[in-house]
Amino acid sequence: MAAAEPAAVGGPADKGSGGTDTPALRQYQLAKREHPDCLVLFRLGDFFEVFGQDAIQAAPILGVTLTSRAFGRRGRMPMCGVPQQSLAGYARKLLDAGLRVAVCDQTESARPGGKLVARRVVRILSAGTLVEESLLEPGRSQRCAGLYPVPEGLGMAVLDFSTGECWLSSMASERGRAALVDELIALEVAEVVVPEAVQGDPLDLAGLALVRKPTALFDGALGAHLLEPSGLRLVGSADGALAEAVLRALAGVVGYGAEAQLKVTSDLLRPRWRGMGEVMELDPATRRNLELVEPLAPGGRSLLSLIDRTRTAPGSRRLRSWLQAPVTHLGALAERQGAVLEVVGSESMRGGVRLALGDCRDLERLVARCVHGIAGPRDLSRLAGTLAQVPQLRQLLNGASSGLLQKIERQLSEAPPDLAARLTSALVDEPPVLARDGGYIRPGYDQTLDQILEASSAARLYISELEASERSRTGVRGLKVGYNRVFGYYIELRSAGLESVPPEYIRRQTLVGCERYVTAELKEQESIVLSGRDRALVREHELLAGLVAEVAVLASELGQVSSALSDLDAIQSLAEAGAEQGWVAPTVDGSRSLRLELSRHPLVEDALGPGRFVPNDIHMDGESERIWLITGPNMAGKSTFLRQVALICLLGQVGSLVPCRLAQWGMVDRIFTRVGAQDDLAGGRSTFMVEMSEMAQILARATPRSLLLLDEVGRGTSTYDGMSLAQAILEYLHDTPAVAARVLFSTHYHELTALDRLPGLRNYRAEVVEEGVGATAQVTFLHTIVPGGADRSYGLNVAQLAGLPPAVLTRAAAILADLESARPVAAEAWGGEQLALPLASAEPMVEELRQLSLDSMTPLEALQKLAEWQRSALSRDG
Repeated sequence: MAAAEPAAVGGPADKGSGGTDTPALRQYQLAKREHPDCLVLFRLGDFFEVFGQDAIQAAPILGVTLTSRAFGRRGRMPMCGVPQQSLAGYARKLLDAGLRVAVCDQTESARPGGKLVARRVVRILSAGTLVEESLLEPGRSQRCAGLYPVPEGLGMAVLDFSTGECWLSSMASERGRAALVDELIALEVAEVVVPEAVQGDPLDLAGLALVRKPTALFDGALGAHLLEPSGLRLVGSADGALAEAVLRALAGVVGYGAEAQLKVTSDLLRPRWRGMGEVMELDPATRRNLELVEPLAPGGRSLLSLIDRTRTAPGSRRLRSWLQAPVTHLGALAERQGAVLEVVGSESMRGGVRLALGDCRDLERLVARCVHGIAGPRDLSRLAGTLAQVPQLRQLLNGASSGLLQKIERQLSEAPPDLAARLTSALVDEPPVLARDGGYIRPGYDQTLDQILEASSAARLYISELEASERSRTGVRGLKVGYNRVFGYYIELRSAGLESVPPEYIRRQTLVGCERYVTAELKEQESIVLSGRDRALVREHELLAGLVAEVAVLASELGQVSSALSDLDAIQSLAEAGAEQGWVAPTVDGSRSLRLELSRHPLVEDALGPGRFVPNDIHMDGESERIWLITGPNMAGKSTFLRQVALICLLGQVGSLVPCRLAQWGMVDRIFTRVGAQDDLAGGRSTFMVEMSEMAQILARATPRSLLLLDEVGRGTSTYDGMSLAQAILEYLHDTPAVAARVLFSTHYHELTALDRLPGLRNYRAEVVEEGVGATAQVTFLHTIVPGGADRSYGLNVAQLAGLPPAVLTRAAAILADLESARPVAAEAWGGEQLALPLASAEPMVEELRQLSLDSMTPLEALQKLAEWQRSALSRDG
């Protein structure tokens, strides 16, 4: 990070320059001393400048030229700058680079005579504390978490400063780091605040910005005060230590926001308890492999993009949140699914809701900006327009039978009845974005402002008519009225008219061929014109501040309305997507079974087009059949089948309809995937190490209610090592009651099909039709999963389809034949020597077996030879 006083980082002192630090530089130094961990953007005129080491660091990130400037005896100092009007875009670049930014702005207009302008840090920008519309993405959240560790575990508070949403939770020590990281990712946390007493990174929150703050900031009493109005009861704590940790975590994250010049009140805060186990656990690998919110391939589609039919930004964020945290409580799921089905069944309700929501804006962020005191006139106009849609939405929901829709209607009734009308009466129809532009208060709303504007307008009219009236009164045809910034308004007379100068004219300037005059009345009218705009802006700002404060006071009621609108938009989106694609409602219960008929992969089906995807069935009873071992070649659909089962279960527990003819399963508490090969070069982990680390987490965290999707486990190492690990893992999953999950295990190791001796495991294969013989045979992948195991992998056939040269395919077929017959690999085809693979042919007993003539041996001779080999093996092992 930058040094505490980057101004001292400049070049050698310029002894010839004389003087001391400029007043502006001293202002910068003060800002830097107060915020040593931030990059300071310092306002000078129409630019934000960066000095010293900060400039050296910022210039390449911002893509601007690094220059320097002389500052007295300090010599030349590195500096760079960006236009004030483009601050948001450049600040975003600094934030994306992981920096915290202190914005030191002018707090008054430039003074006459070049006097020093007052400046102070008005905002600290960081990844988790953004509330400005220009810095946020409409459809996703960037939240901040406070963590407070205690011996029993830790307390967690996750706060979205841009909306007031807050999640509180505690985690016992035995839950471990992985569960915590899953929670933080699910809640889209961008920054984590911990007490400075927490040394190093014991939580190992790789990829998240970690900020340490004094322990005093984590004041449990403040946390309790903030929660008191909500009546939220902290649960999940036996001795109170974890509950206190939660309160301290909340105080820490709120205090961190206060340092960033944000204001979090009890009215804005919308706290909710998030107990561990209330939502489905999804680790980072599973989120990535299932493409929940981000596609794996550039330009691809995510599951969110497929089902997002929301009409508002907060609705899209709510749907995104649901998708990342499917529910595991049967009652909550039934409530959400019931609402979706009711909207599906009523086209008039669905169409009306979509139409009304289309005229709604981002109410929760608008309200939050009012609480933080940064809302502009257009924010208030959008807020009023959104509230104007509430009566129509309530009417559409009137008489709904779903409990959740009834709850939403009740929440909408919390809308302040007259607020929209007051805001509409106060603001013009199309107000500017920025308050400094003025002209946003509707004429007739405020008498004082009207008087200022009327006086200013009258003065302008007087000045505009002065030239004609004075020409007429004085008879001087060459008389002109003009204006410049030095003298203001003036009356100009050419030399020919100087003999007719009225006595009330006061000479102000003599030029070649003319004189310039003023009158007392002209100066008075000039004062009204020049001061009128400033006075009008001041009055408009006062009125705007009053309206913003009025909204802020109503933040609690408006929070209920915004939450209801978000839920309603997410519900109608699920209904619209499901109805459009002909999906069905699943039955989710307390069993451990899993039954899907004619199931389809939603993303692949969308890419292929209607009717082209081959559906598949699955039926597990969860007891006698809970592990499917799926064999078959690449490209035959094994991986697609695994993912589609997971996506269907996930969609169903979000409350969505699903792509099946019939769907039923027992509630899934966790989905784990081990799919694909991926290394971690930065972390020093090979592909196989990553694979085994993920498997270790899965085996440690899976439960009997989990769903495991394991694709090609063991392929990152040698054949025998991989096959041994795959078999051991399957046996462990089968024999260990604590991890007796539902498992789909796909593999190329067709030798593993012998495991069908395990009572809970069944063999299935990806069906293939083969025409011809050997490597040149033509294969057709049917993409259906059928009972039974595959006896080969069809690797050469796939290679042929991929277009490998015939010579390579022929040689590969010969090598394969040798391997399968356990003979050394011949070298003749390559015209040189080739090392034999370390096969079992090197064993003397195997070589002797090849030499035996079984047709001429009697049964007794065979038994004697077998006994001889056994004695030899035992003596060797000993």
